[in-house]
Amino acid sequence: MRLIGTGRSADVFAHGSAEVLRRYREPRDTDREVAAMDYARSRGYPVPRARAQSDTEIVMDRLEGVTMLDDIGRRPWRIERHARTLAELLRRLHAIEAPAWLPTPLGDGDALLHLDLHPDNVILTDNGPVVIDWPNAARGPAGADVAHTWIVLACSGPTTGAYRRALSAAGRRVFTRLFLRHCDRAEALPFIEAAGAYRLANRTLPQSELEAIQRLVDRVTPRLPAP
Repeated sequence: MRLIGTGRSADVFAHGSAEVLRRYREPRDTDREVAAMDYARSRGYPVPRARAQSDTEIVMDRLEGVTMLDDIGRRPWRIERHARTLAELLRRLHAIEAPAWLPTPLGDGDALLHLDLHPDNVILTDNGPVVIDWPNAARGPAGADVAHTWIVLACSGPTTGAYRRALSAAGRRVFTRLFLRHCDRAEALPFIEAAGAYRLANRTLPQSELEAIQRLVDRVTPRLPAP
């Protein structure tokens, strides 16, 4: 199979002409991931069709398009539009009532959460943006998902390509600021500490990112009103 993409936890291979195979490096609950994708798609959310092959492999529709991150690099004048689109994708997702069988890692709530929704997980197709990579799908408070995206935007960098890493370093602050203009920042603030702890528990992250997350949490949480 031809490798067409790689990330921190999985590689993506061509699978025929119309599908791709996502292969995780460690076993996980791929059935639940696919079920969450099916559930979101059944509620009208833009998600590729998928099926679990094993506890490390998922086959899904092959999407024709570039990631939002790559499009920002090619056409940086679209950064405002993409920040608004990312915020709207979160709002649309959180309007969906999550099924009871999803986990609640960030507290009680009824919203469907992605917990990794950022520009590298949005494919821009001719039919509109499509959201990929659903292993962290959960149920909980909408603000927690916004807080998690805030942390990823502010602290993370792409894992592949010098060009993409340079782009991330140059545009991270601008995109984060624009994104927060289109979100309910006050809704996200109470969940920054919990979302940061959730992200910090992912020990596959580089040390530089772990330290950046802690700095962001330390900088933002003192501004929260005392209970």
